[in-house]
Amino acid sequence: MKSGSLTIVGTGIRSVGQLTTESIVCIQQADKVFYIVSEPIADSLILRLNPSAESLQKYYVHGKPRLQTYQDIVDRIMESVRDGKQTCAAFYGHPGVFVMPSHAAIRQARSEGYEARMLPGISAEDCLFADLGVDPAASGCQTYDATDFVMHHRRLDPSSAVILWQIGVVGHWTFQQTGYANLGLPLVLEKLSEYYRPNHTVVVYEAAVLPGCEPVIQPVPLSQLPSATLSPGSTLYIPPAQATAPDLNMYQRLGLPITF
Repeated sequence: MKSGSLTIVGTGIRSVGQLTTESIVCIQQADKVFYIVSEPIADSLILRLNPSAESLQKYYVHGKPRLQTYQDIVDRIMESVRDGKQTCAAFYGHPGVFVMPSHAAIRQARSEGYEARMLPGISAEDCLFADLGVDPAASGCQTYDATDFVMHHRRLDPSSAVILWQIGVVGHWTFQQTGYANLGLPLVLEKLSEYYRPNHTVVVYEAAVLPGCEPVIQPVPLSQLPSATLSPGSTLYIPPAQATAPDLNMYQRLGLPITF
């Protein structure tokens, strides 16, 4: 292994309280720290932990394609690694969930012979399970990016829960500092109408990013989703719409009693 290294960490959704001890130590001991967080308190916290910390938020420019932004972030991180520095990059939430640059940077570092690893963090999905009282094991859970769901032939199981990420920025490939028109939302509704009745209640969710604040939890009938308040951080949770169909043959083969 070469002298430089890369550790990717997650700061959690609420950095104060959700930043793990292991991640704190990595930030403190790194020669160079890069970070992207969602609020000023987390920004100050990381700078206190390591004065070398450099925000990567500058690469997000209005109208700039996201893929170019992600590549610029990877290039900046790799500059430090190639310099022989023990480099740490901190991303809010879980660093492996909806964080393309983290995966790309690790692949790049490893391909060049550098040690690279990722430490887990608390994601928006973890917060959703806690705030909505959802157990994903109860009925199963399908998760898709909302844009990906529209663009591809995804098939849903209405007896299972569904999570659609980034429901407030469907079809947007550039960073918009002034907000998003979200013209792709009707296409999401069009596809969902194949599986759910218009009055099926769904939940627009957004995790609280500051201590003491409450999460956004908006239950609405599916047909009224366009009238809900959406942001780039909004997630759509769709509870099961029907019971699971048991496979009697498998019950028998497993030797389980049939009690329904």
